Amino acid sequence: MVRVVLVDDQELMRVGLRMVLDAQDDVEVVAEADDGAAAVERCRELAPDVVLMDVRMPGMDGVRATELIVGEELAKVLVMTTFDLDDYALSALRAGASGFLLKDTPPADLISAVRSVDEGDAVVSPSVTRRLLDRFIGTGEAKLRDDSVLESLTGREREVLINMARGLSNGEIAERLYLSEATVKTHIGRILAKLELRDRVQAVVLAYETGLIRPGTE
Repeated sequence: MVRVVLVDDQELMRVGLRMVLDAQDDVEVVAEADDGAAAVERCRELAPDVVLMDVRMPGMDGVRATELIVGEELAKVLVMTTFDLDDYALSALRAGASGFLLKDTPPADLISAVRSVDEGDAVVSPSVTRRLLDRFIGTGEAKLRDDSVLESLTGREREVLINMARGLSNGEIAERLYLSEATVKTHIGRILAKLELRDRVQAVVLAYETGLIRPGTE
């Protein structure tokens, strides 16, 4: 059973999400919160599996709440936002969210995303991730990192990371690099372990921050 906490300052949104999620045999909404501070408290009390987190809320916003929830290892966070080009959403990814969805995501995709995050996968549309990163890096708001952090990677691992950052799926990376999909998964696991990253989203952000790939490049 995937135990979920819903966080949104709009009651109508929470009601809709609860209806969708509670209709599933393997998902249970255990609590709701209307701001970030309340979300952190619910997570401390209930230790849910996944938090569906709005990012734009009065008081403590979803970015700060995500940072606290992930930092204390209370739950995985899946951010929901109204706009796909949203600096709040990218900031939440940087704070540790496992992904984000638009609020008008179809119910089937929402349910799939919640299950995927619970299983440890990152959930972000590659095209949306790319546009968010392009915008964020382009504003100069991102703090770029020294690329020496990448020195532990082999040449092949760097190639895989570059293609991850370009938004390619494992299958597409395998085809481009003439590898099996299983080998690509192995490389990704090693990349995450060497760079001490939690998931694919963090790897993509790091690739941009270190200049391994530049906004607008193919």
